[in-house]
Amino acid sequence: MIASVAGQVAALGPDTAVVEVGGVGIAVHCTPGTLAGLRVGEPTRLATSLVVREDSLTLYGFADEDERTVFELLQTASGVGPRLAQAMLAVHTPDALRLAVASGDEKTLTAVPGIGKKGAQKLLLDLRDRLGEPVGRPGVPAARAAAGWRDELRQALVGLGYAPREADQAVEAVTPVAEAAADGAEPPLPRLLRAALQSLNRAR
Repeated sequence: MIASVAGQVAALGPDTAVVEVGGVGIAVHCTPGTLAGLRVGEPTRLATSLVVREDSLTLYGFADEDERTVFELLQTASGVGPRLAQAMLAVHTPDALRLAVASGDEKTLTAVPGIGKKGAQKLLLDLRDRLGEPVGRPGVPAARAAAGWRDELRQALVGLGYAPREADQAVEAVTPVAEAAADGAEPPLPRLLRAALQSLNRAR
């Protein structure tokens, strides 16, 4: 298992980072929150989890070991693969997921794209006693989440090479979508990032 990668960030994409390690560029799939903390040309260290399939080797990267642990534990639930596990961590912090499972909070889980009411109920049963108790802050308050997604989205766009002015315009362009979808929860950043990139492409 590749437990971590450390090196210079060579490139950033909408859902991947390329980290140069010993002259080799390693593509790592990351959440928008993780990507937002990376800058091309700067050193980084990512905790990683290698997913092996018959036809592929895919490396997923995380800001810390706790995110990686939760990513791997989520996949012990029936029907949860690496992409859905990563989507859950793109929308919620590890502690927010722990709290949702511990309290039987379906609404928090259904805020993740691809998880409906029945899926959330099944996840709550499957993950009970697996994620453990929150280890830090339980989650992000709704008022703070509204500001948080704007900051993370802007940072992700700037990290992808867009000018701050362009990033601000894209954030404003997707704000109505985010507010309509949020319903008091933290908006799904992957979907907002895709929408922001589409608005920037239309403007060019």
